[in-house]
Amino acid sequence: MGARVLLVEDHPTMREAVRMVLAGEGYEVSEASDGVGALAEVARERPDVMVLDLHMPVLDGAGVLGSLRADPATANLPVIVVTADGDEGRTSARRLGADEYVTKPFDPAALLRTIARVLAADEPPAT
Repeated sequence: MGARVLLVEDHPTMREAVRMVLAGEGYEVSEASDGVGALAEVARERPDVMVLDLHMPVLDGAGVLGSLRADPATANLPVIVVTADGDEGRTSARRLGADEYVTKPFDPAALLRTIARVLAADEPPAT
């Protein structure tokens, strides 16, 4: 089985589309529709990478990133922010602790390349 990806997106159609793309590439995908669900899912089974929307109800992406980065157990969890904020949101996402940033609408191949790059950067060096 491929790497575990936690997809955090409040829009059901977008979440399903991204899930299909990721699963089609062999990733094991779990999902959450808001930040509270995302943190619960991370506590249940830590993913290899999180794909996170910033604008969600209950607890937004900024709150999720803040919680993850404040906890030593999840401080290094790779997070790719996917949002419609455009390039102006890139600085904000990085400041919040995102490893990468992809704007909506996005090319599925670009998202897949970004996930592969983040996962490769998180791997320990070969011995």
